[in-house]
Amino acid sequence: MEQDLRTDAPKVMKEEAKLVPLSLPADASRRERQGFARLCTQLASTPVGAEAVGDHGRWMKAAKINNLYDQPLLAAAAHVAIDLVDQGWTVRVDRSSAVFTPPSVHGDRKVEKARIRRQEHLRRDEQLRKTSVRRFVEGMERTHQHGDRLVSVFNLMRDGRELADAVQRAGASADVIKPYVQIVDSSICELTGFKLHDIWRYFRHTWSNAYATVPGRSMPILVRDAATEFHAVIGLAAISSPVVQIAERDHWMGWETDQFLEQVQAEPTADIAGWLAQRIEGQQKEIYVDDLLRDGILQPTDLAAPTPEVIARLRADADRHRQRHHQASTIRAVRNIDREAWVERAETDLFRSKRSSALAEALEIASLLGGYLSPPTIEGLTKAFSDPKARSQMRRVVRRARGERVGTVIADLTVCGAVAPYNALAAGKLVGALAVSPQVLSAYREKYARPSEIASAMAGRPILREPRLSFVGTTSLYGTGSSQYNRLFWPADVMGGDSDIRMGFHELGRSRSFGTSHFSDETVEALVRVSALRGSLVRINSLFGEGVSPRLRKVRVGLAALGWPANELLKHGRERILYGVPLVENLRDYSLGIDGEPKYLLNPELTEADAKVSEWWLERWCRRRATQGHVLESMRSHRLVRPVEHGARVPLPVGEGMSAPGEEMFPI
Repeated sequence: MEQDLRTDAPKVMKEEAKLVPLSLPADASRRERQGFARLCTQLASTPVGAEAVGDHGRWMKAAKINNLYDQPLLAAAAHVAIDLVDQGWTVRVDRSSAVFTPPSVHGDRKVEKARIRRQEHLRRDEQLRKTSVRRFVEGMERTHQHGDRLVSVFNLMRDGRELADAVQRAGASADVIKPYVQIVDSSICELTGFKLHDIWRYFRHTWSNAYATVPGRSMPILVRDAATEFHAVIGLAAISSPVVQIAERDHWMGWETDQFLEQVQAEPTADIAGWLAQRIEGQQKEIYVDDLLRDGILQPTDLAAPTPEVIARLRADADRHRQRHHQASTIRAVRNIDREAWVERAETDLFRSKRSSALAEALEIASLLGGYLSPPTIEGLTKAFSDPKARSQMRRVVRRARGERVGTVIADLTVCGAVAPYNALAAGKLVGALAVSPQVLSAYREKYARPSEIASAMAGRPILREPRLSFVGTTSLYGTGSSQYNRLFWPADVMGGDSDIRMGFHELGRSRSFGTSHFSDETVEALVRVSALRGSLVRINSLFGEGVSPRLRKVRVGLAALGWPANELLKHGRERILYGVPLVENLRDYSLGIDGEPKYLLNPELTEADAKVSEWWLERWCRRRATQGHVLESMRSHRLVRPVEHGARVPLPVGEGMSAPGEEMFPI
């Protein structure tokens, strides 16, 4: 979790806000138009900087809007408008439309940090109000019998007064805090009887932003303290599938397409030529074609000598099956992947479309570029750069290679932070370092050394992808700075590497303030419904393999159905700092697959890294903070006696129809 900001961080420049007029489509009913006008008038009266506008239903009622199911245009527009005002947008109503103005990024760090925290808390508190979530949290806090003892999640929190007294007596020594990594799987915690994932989920709900599952790969991690009876939770992390395209990250790694090709053109090598030739051949071999041959889309000779007509037939086939997938009343999803039913999945409309499109691209690349690389030589590669058509195909090869490898050798640190009272001791830095430690890399490799779902469905047979990580990226919560990742470097020898090498979190740049985090789930549902009712040809089913960012695509399609500018409304105004941890020396070439073996900066087989990383953290960060009075005072504020006031407890919101969680849940 983010702590205090750097005092030397650059000021955030104030951006000029752009006016966005919004009105309902021309075919909206008079009743819908009047309802939207009343709502916008209500929203326009909200003072700038006021507390959240609150429950959507309350504002609908104030605007005398009801029967939203029969008014889908109004429903989608109203939910979007309320979310925008929740995030600090202002509204001015005129005769023809409502003019929305986004909040400006403030130059004052404290003000900007408070604005972003408020935005994040809106979605988090919305989630914590859900009955299922409250039931889960209260169940974790309620005592249960485990062995001969009564335990609850409170036993996994460390009393701040006890920890402060311990570090004052003995200093921040290995006897006072004994951190270790625990990979979260389907196991049960032997000390408490809780499922490990339930423990992780509970403490994740204490974060400033809402808890959400991540599509694709995800490996949750707990950092626990063996110095306590129940091994209290110090912090948590999660290694997950990365964002596919981040320009700043890709350029820093050296594998951005045009950047890479410029480097290769300047210094062509036989290894690069061989890699390109191998990619061209391998792309065709990993596409299942039996049904394409059976249906007459392909002839056996077409693969060896493709013609423009063959490529055109494949693209038409891809379009036809893509439309069938989006327009199908029911979606056929293959559930028995564990039994290797890859052919069955390959022949679904979704993957038939993907295969035909990919094969058309592969054959076109082979016809325009393959001749220069048969055999692969430096001379042939140099000649290919002089042919604009061949160079454009090289771009496609590099993009596809990056797209294939980005989800296997690169990961994102989507969750990383410490919980109270350990966060006062800069334990977030400990969690960050342990999240890229040999134990985590080894566990990740073991977990994902199995067939890739998408690649296997494309090939109709099991396809293994490289599971050894080369790079882990992450972002700060705030764009004004990050005390957690700032100056977070350590000597590689604490992880079994060379003592003269430094590892850690490099600042890569800043992300674009773009996404869907400012829209509530009910808003997304309303946008999906209105897009379907207005005949959108694009159906987003959130199936694995259908495409990245399904939520983003749903919002885009829904806003298009309203005729509203998606690019403007998707700007949430929360710029973040990008960080990355390179794990190998040959970052570019291994990440692309040019090098078959990673040259690790650490020892991925080291088993005792937990203790060495913890020793480094104790010496570098913890001991100094443990001598500071304000740190000790902060720690002592986290109490495990009635009334329970502890920063590691989920802050269930108290409001209309909701009561505070009972203190009887914790055994005193």
